[in-house]
Amino acid sequence: MADRIAVIDYGMGNLYSVSRALEHVAESGLVELTSDPARVAAADRVVFPGQGAMPDCMREMEARGLRPAVLDAARSKPFLGICIGLQMLFDSSEEGETAGLGVLRGRVRRFAAAETRTAGGDRLKVPHMGWNQVRQQGRHPLWSGIADDARFYFVHSYFPEALDPEVVQGVTTYGVPFTCAVARDNIFAVQFHPEKSQSAGLRLLANFIHWNP
Repeated sequence: MADRIAVIDYGMGNLYSVSRALEHVAESGLVELTSDPARVAAADRVVFPGQGAMPDCMREMEARGLRPAVLDAARSKPFLGICIGLQMLFDSSEEGETAGLGVLRGRVRRFAAAETRTAGGDRLKVPHMGWNQVRQQGRHPLWSGIADDARFYFVHSYFPEALDPEVVQGVTTYGVPFTCAVARDNIFAVQFHPEKSQSAGLRLLANFIHWNP
């Protein structure tokens, strides 16, 4: 029997686009958008998306009683974080001085105006919005079939600074190089939006569906 995939719905982000992209690469009927902690706990694989302000995302997740289910999934089953779903895994964020879930060590910080410039010195806009290359930092199964320096779609003003270099799986440059993908054990999480990243994004989602960490 094929795995059931729960997409966690806590009222924040482009959840339907994530669900539709997963349905495109998964067998029919196996993707469930849910805010029920019991359904998250019963799933075989979990996708933790998010878009917006991290303080709001943390508050809405807590209000729905989803923290224990998210933490259990991050410990025990294939787990994919997307955008804020990546940032929330870390200890804290500069955005609202918000405490995260503490699954991964490190802090999320905002692009600094002094650093976010082109090689010629022109200021880059924040949020970072649009397509950018991702330099893979390892041979992870979720990169299978995806060329190094493939382009993915980003929309964000904050990025994680991981304290453990070994978790870093992808780096992008926007004025400064920043971590855009991390992995540890059963967790893979990305700052970009695979559901908006055409063939490379769909391949990453398909790899997640078949990944057995």
